[in-house]
Amino acid sequence: MFDGLIQGLALILTVQSIVMLVLGVMVGLSFGAIPGLGGTTAIALFIPLTYGMNPQDAMALAGGIMGAVSFGGSVTAILLNTPGTAPSAATCFDGYPLAQQGKAGMAIGAAGMASSVGGIFGVLILVAVVPVAKSLVLAFGPAEFFMLALVGLSSIAASTGGMFLRGLISAAAGLMLAFVGYDAVSGGERFTLGFDYLWDGIPLVPTLIGLFAIAEMIKLSIEGGTVVRTKEFGTRIVGVGEGVMAVLRDWPTVLRCSALGTFIGAVPGVGGTVASFLSYSMTMQISKHPERFGQGEIQGVIGPEAANNAKDGGALIPTLAFGIPGSAEMAVFLGLLVLHGLDPGPMLLIEHEGVMFSLIVALTISCIVATIVGLAITRWLSLITLVNVHILVPAVVSVSLVGAYALNSKIEDVVMAAVAGILGYQMIKFQFPRVTLVIALVLGDLAERSFHQTMQIADNDWSIFVRRPISLILLLLVFVAMGVPLLRHAWARRKAVPVQGREA
Repeated sequence: MFDGLIQGLALILTVQSIVMLVLGVMVGLSFGAIPGLGGTTAIALFIPLTYGMNPQDAMALAGGIMGAVSFGGSVTAILLNTPGTAPSAATCFDGYPLAQQGKAGMAIGAAGMASSVGGIFGVLILVAVVPVAKSLVLAFGPAEFFMLALVGLSSIAASTGGMFLRGLISAAAGLMLAFVGYDAVSGGERFTLGFDYLWDGIPLVPTLIGLFAIAEMIKLSIEGGTVVRTKEFGTRIVGVGEGVMAVLRDWPTVLRCSALGTFIGAVPGVGGTVASFLSYSMTMQISKHPERFGQGEIQGVIGPEAANNAKDGGALIPTLAFGIPGSAEMAVFLGLLVLHGLDPGPMLLIEHEGVMFSLIVALTISCIVATIVGLAITRWLSLITLVNVHILVPAVVSVSLVGAYALNSKIEDVVMAAVAGILGYQMIKFQFPRVTLVIALVLGDLAERSFHQTMQIADNDWSIFVRRPISLILLLLVFVAMGVPLLRHAWARRKAVPVQGREA
């Protein structure tokens, strides 16, 4: 293993590979910051340009893109409540309120540092787990997938921010949207209203662009002024170092969410969006002050960002070991491997060990470089929050709608983003939490499909969920996720009773 790392370093530390790595980082930051594009589009567009390159240069370019996309998406999520990538939507919940309080520098500093640490953590786990990756990946079946989705859905109880009933209503709406399209079991179409566009279900990226970017721009255009809502905040951008130190002080949250992101990334078909939202919910549940989340709590930025970048290392485990893409980004990356004569599978690390470790090294370095570049320009980026909304809104809406269209070149995606924007604004206006809707929308399809598959495998025997060890552990986590908010509420009421008695 160490010989492979040394060989990978030797291959990547050449002038041409370093140039490709830096180019990949700049491309990743740019594509990550533009709503609707992301790493999948960036790698797909740059695959033809790698034709004729040697494999290690191509790996350097791909590693640079993958390592930088997450941080790029978090920048616009924090400054404009506009997630550049779908996983970055979880960063909006606390990153944008921090920007409104004049703490954009602090939020971006925390996001950059958490992304860097999370990315390095994921790569270290990748290096350690590759030899035993087969048993790890194959341990997950439909029962485990269902329980994993159930853990995420149960976290809704802790994600309502004190608005439990409204949170459940939002979650129910999210589940209803998740069931639109073809039934994964029967193959019949459901709730499509006669539109062919909805046969594949509600598209996630245009919906997220609408719920956050468009909805926030509608709100800003009505209120006027600037993004920043505090009069004490001037043109001097501060707090970047404070955000970095917040990550270093809160290392338990970073490690927990990095581990969760790596784990979720290694499970094929789940993806970074699930990892980000699960880490956000977990961080809220464990926190001593869950009521601060959604109001500008720095842990709400650290957790999702650490998980978001760590998931790349996890997603590479099934991709490299078996040729099973852990995400859409990895599916495109498989095409890059095949183009350069690298057949994914168990023999890949044996026959091309040096090239694969050059990718791992590139991914590690890109996380660090992306953070350094991002933090270096944070002070200028944060000035966006001081721009008058009458200038800002048209620019952001235009870029958001172009991003929604660029994803699949469908005008219907633009319409979907606009409709979701109106829905998102109404949810803001009547104080319905959007986080619960998004969690349900992301996990609803996975939960339904996995449940039906499990029942078919077990011949409708429900005991399969407790007979499989991993499924049983996840089931216990479901009870914990639902029980913690109830116990916290009961404890708060118990402490309030004596106070009321003394006042009487």
